[in-house]
Amino acid sequence: QVQLVESGGGLVQPGGSLRLSCAASGSIFSIYAMGWYRQAPGKQRELVATIPSGGSGNYAESVKGRFTISRDNAKNTVYLQMNSLKPEDTAVYYCNAVLDASGSLHFKDYWGQGTQVTVSS
Repeated sequence: QVQLVESGGGLVQPGGSLRLSCAASGSIFSIYAMGWYRQAPGKQRELVATIPSGGSGNYAESVKGRFTISRDNAKNTVYLQMNSLKPEDTAVYYCNAVLDASGSLHFKDYWGQGTQVTVSS
């Protein structure tokens, strides 16, 4: 059983900052990549940023230069530092991990429950 638990969402004014965290726990043999996606009301879920094991972050164009993804492999945790937030960043943010939970090198997607980020004055 694998669990991804997110924290750090909330209400922030435009131009403000938030830091999201996501910790993966349970039967984990190895993690290939972790990342963040978001879904605004009436829209499809979209990629925000991902980071592979031992690699650097990949970002959606809309957040480049404002968001930074980082990862603590020892803690199976991924972070998303969000600066200069805009109202259009308002969405439910979901943590994602591509990991092997069986030791068979069969990597699958796992998702957190989501955390609300609201950017409003």
